[in-house]
Amino acid sequence: MTDALKQRRWRRTPWRRTPWWRGTRERRALLIAEVVMIGLIGGWLGMLAGGNLDAGVGPLRTRLSVAPSLHGGSTLSIPPLGELRVRTHAGPWRLNGEVTRIDAADARRIFSDPTAVNGLGEKVVHDLTGAVITVAIKAAIATVLGGLLLGVLVFRRRWRLVLLSGAVSASVVLAGAAVAAATWDPKAINQPEYDGLLASAPGLVGDARSIVADFGKYEDQLGRLVTNVSRLYDVTSTLPAYQPDPSTIRVLSVSDLHLNPASWEVIRSVTKQFNIDLIVDSGDLTDHGSAPENTYVDQIATLGVPYVWVRGNHDSALTQAEVAAQPNAVVLDGTDPVEVGGLRFLGVGDPRFTPDKNTRDAPPPASVGQVGLRMADGLRAAAADGTPVDVAVVHDGAAATVMDGTVPLVLSGHYHRREQHLLPAGTLSFFQGSTGASGLRGLEHEKPTPVRASVLYFDRSTRVLQAWDDITLGGLGLVSAKIERRIVGQQFPELAPAVSPSPSESPSESPSVSATESPTVGTPVSPAPSSSLPATSVSP
Repeated sequence: MTDALKQRRWRRTPWRRTPWWRGTRERRALLIAEVVMIGLIGGWLGMLAGGNLDAGVGPLRTRLSVAPSLHGGSTLSIPPLGELRVRTHAGPWRLNGEVTRIDAADARRIFSDPTAVNGLGEKVVHDLTGAVITVAIKAAIATVLGGLLLGVLVFRRRWRLVLLSGAVSASVVLAGAAVAAATWDPKAINQPEYDGLLASAPGLVGDARSIVADFGKYEDQLGRLVTNVSRLYDVTSTLPAYQPDPSTIRVLSVSDLHLNPASWEVIRSVTKQFNIDLIVDSGDLTDHGSAPENTYVDQIATLGVPYVWVRGNHDSALTQAEVAAQPNAVVLDGTDPVEVGGLRFLGVGDPRFTPDKNTRDAPPPASVGQVGLRMADGLRAAAADGTPVDVAVVHDGAAATVMDGTVPLVLSGHYHRREQHLLPAGTLSFFQGSTGASGLRGLEHEKPTPVRASVLYFDRSTRVLQAWDDITLGGLGLVSAKIERRIVGQQFPELAPAVSPSPSESPSESPSVSATESPTVGTPVSPAPSSSLPATSVSP
């Protein structure tokens, strides 16, 4: 065979790629790196695509997912409230849970039937355990399939390389599972981290910080967590949280706005969302009672409902005249009852005018007690005439003790803190916090004063208070929101016989969300075991 013929045959011979295991060391290293990279990228894409699950956990509908992470851990998202993070394990996988919606029928069944809570913890644990196992298996399978599919796209029919890519994905899954199992910390639930609104109001999700490692107690706590979140969603999604009898009278109690312009937006929003029938203001609309401050009072006319008001110690006669000029305002300042929105009110303005704040730390003067005595006489006279008063309104709650036994309920403010207590002779005394967050004076304290207001529910036929919702919003520099439901008969058993309407008509069907503050005198409102925003006390 001549040299020319050999050269012609060599040119016709197809080029054969040298197998990677017979090639140079560099080529082998590059190919190994390529297989590892394809396995990692394919596994990551597969986990993102298939490592999720929609599951029911008690009355909540959640979306669980597994995602790559350098630090591991577990995250529970409760839009729009924020996140709760727990360092349950180290990386490379993080378990994410997001509350997507609530089953309203299941939630209301829990609220209306107290026995339905029994066993809820076990059900939640069972549902959550099954969902976590399912999403973990699903994520593992999706990761391996992702590595194989990407290997097919890159290596085509080089099946050994495709299988090696899938093996890389599988090894990462197994290694991650081993690290998570080795670093699993069941006590981490004791130290959750909050973000968003939950950072300022961790009480919304129950007493999670005090959960102990005991599994039985953990079941119970997890049940309470789900129940509280259900209650929160039910309350905040359809304010009010229940549909009482259409005749129920809804009263918004506010006090101590102190020229805070944001107060009107809060009042306007709550009035609309809660379908408020009338507003009761316990005084201190202004700071100095001066004529330039009267423009602030003009907002009363824009609220669209009756506005019942008594003068505070920061309000002047000019302020009172301006309030009286508003078309929907009712000024209480005498011993004659006034009927507004189906309830009879009686109130007298504060006897002091102290815009200079010099009396901030001073005890109530004798004149406050004289106001109480004057009102008590008026209350007795109204009862004798067959027109008993349903609600007495004063600025300083110290006058309530003098009226004990002459009226069912006394509303007041002045002290910038919220308290509810039952006086010895049966009168309920409600101190309202500052709906204006103490105005600019809130900047004088290390912790801002929260914005506080309450919605009171009265039976129209009996004119008896049935329940109330305490609303707390973060003060200056804070972002938080909290709604707390209380039933009169539950908080004050002595009054239970007087407030026992049928379940179909009573607000007591609604959730009784945890309390924050207990009173200092009388029969206290027992606080629930959840934490809350601190109550900043501001002297008058």
